[in-house]
Amino acid sequence: MTLWRGKYPLILASQSRARQALLANAGISFEAVPADIDERAVQQDSGLSAAGDIAALLAREKALSISARQHGRFVIGADQTLALGGRLFSKPVGRAQAAEQLRALAGRSHELHSAVAVACDGKILFETATIARMTMRALGEAEIDAYLNEAGEAVTSSVGAYQLEGPGVHLFERIEGDHFTILGLPLLPLLAFLRSEHLLAV
Repeated sequence: MTLWRGKYPLILASQSRARQALLANAGISFEAVPADIDERAVQQDSGLSAAGDIAALLAREKALSISARQHGRFVIGADQTLALGGRLFSKPVGRAQAAEQLRALAGRSHELHSAVAVACDGKILFETATIARMTMRALGEAEIDAYLNEAGEAVTSSVGAYQLEGPGVHLFERIEGDHFTILGLPLLPLLAFLRSEHLLAV
């Protein structure tokens, strides 16, 4: 059963399981076709430094990179950045870097910037970005080790080394913002756009 009314399934330019689950749970037919772009190179070449601007740029670039090869298809690009003051975080490479990120975030508030863009035939039709503010508990080394043991390899698949829909929920004392923003896809404004294009049954 699907609520999607497009001629072809939607394309999600992402390999994120969380984003794929959000679309699937919303009853939308889609294909996941990860965008093959060098995100760090795109970011460096842009000269941008603001977390929200970087997320928006990468969402656009992902959507456009797939859209250029998929005639007549609606393509979603999405990206998320994490900012702790002026410091931007990337996905950790390995357990040691994940632990270092958690030490830096522990006991402090950071921002998640999530952006989404929709492209068709190489043109951006819609884009938006949203922010969530996350306050992490103070964590000792034993707690960080216990969390990393429980979370396993998943810590390298998301910025900040946590996934709120998994064991990462134990790390936080306060969350301000939209649940979908935290998961990396501003779903409600995206659905509103798709509805305006008569692509959804509801």
